[in-house]
Amino acid sequence: MTDKKTVTVQLVRSPIGTRQSHRATVLGLGLRKVNSQSTLEDTPAVRGMINKIAYLVKVL
Repeated sequence: MTDKKTVTVQLVRSPIGTRQSHRATVLGLGLRKVNSQSTLEDTPAVRGMINKIAYLVKVL
């Protein structure tokens, strides 16, 4: 079996005042409060979500 690659993201800025679609993307990544972290499978869909809200998150 192949090892699944993962990526960990951390919310570093508040999504208050951002577009509704960006807030939905934050929730879709499993992030709630500032400094919360989520470990996700590294897929093109997840990478696209991270790129969309790159100004709010940090990849660890």
